[in-house]
Amino acid sequence: MKHIVIFGGTTEGRELAEALAGKPLSLTVCVATEYGREEQGELPGVEVHSGRLDAAGMETLLREADLCVDATHPYAKEVSKNIRTACESSGTPYRRLLRKASLQPESAVTVDSAKAAAEYLKDKAGNVLLTTGSKELASYEGMERQRLFPRVLPLMESLQLCEAAEIPHKNILALQGPFSRELNEAIIRQYGISWLVTKDGGAVGGFAEKVEAAENTGARLVVIARPEETGLDFETVLRECEDLLWK
Repeated sequence: MKHIVIFGGTTEGRELAEALAGKPLSLTVCVATEYGREEQGELPGVEVHSGRLDAAGMETLLREADLCVDATHPYAKEVSKNIRTACESSGTPYRRLLRKASLQPESAVTVDSAKAAAEYLKDKAGNVLLTTGSKELASYEGMERQRLFPRVLPLMESLQLCEAAEIPHKNILALQGPFSRELNEAIIRQYGISWLVTKDGGAVGGFAEKVEAAENTGARLVVIARPEETGLDFETVLRECEDLLWK
C-alpha cells in the first residue's frame, strides 16, 4: 500500500486528508501541536502525528513514504525549508500545496515582516489590531503596549506569549476564527482600532473579510507580504495523490 505524508495544520491539509480518507492508501498527517490534532479530527485510516519536528525527525518519518505533501501555512518558511531538506535526504517526492494569494487593495500598506510593520506603525497614531498570531508579538516591543490589541488563539501558549510581550490583559482578544466581516467590524469599533495588521491568509484565512471590515470602518490595513514560492493547487495535488493508487 502506498504511503503519503501530509504536513498540515491548515484548512488545505485537513481537506486533503478528508478527500483521501477511506481510500486504499496509508496516510499520515503531521501537525505541530495538540490544537492542530484537535482541529484535524479523526478520519478512517488516517494517522495523526502531533509535535514539532526538525529536519532529521522529518527525514526519519519520510523514509517509508511514497509522496510528501507540504500543506503548511504560506508563511511557515522555515518549516517548508526543513520539509524540502528532509525529502531530498530521504529521496521522497515533494509537492507544495500552495494557498491562492489574494488581490491586495490599493489602500493597503505592504511590509515584508512583523518588525517592518512595527517600525512603520511606531510613530503613527491610533490603536492597532494584530491578527498575525502570538509568535511574532516580540517584534512590537518598541511600541506602546496599550495601543496593541492582539487577536490570538484561545490557548495557554498564546496567552503566555502575550504576557511575555507585556500586553495589557484587557487588550488580549483570545478567539478562534473564522471571523466574519461583521465581527471584524465590531472588534474594530469596540476597541477604537485605527490600524489592522494581517498576513495574506487567502480566502480560508479570512483576508477578504478583514479588507471589507477595514474599508467599512476607516481602519488602515497593513499587510505582511507573503514569501515568494512556487507550488501546486489543491486539485493538482489531490490528483497526484490519487494517481499513486494505480502505481
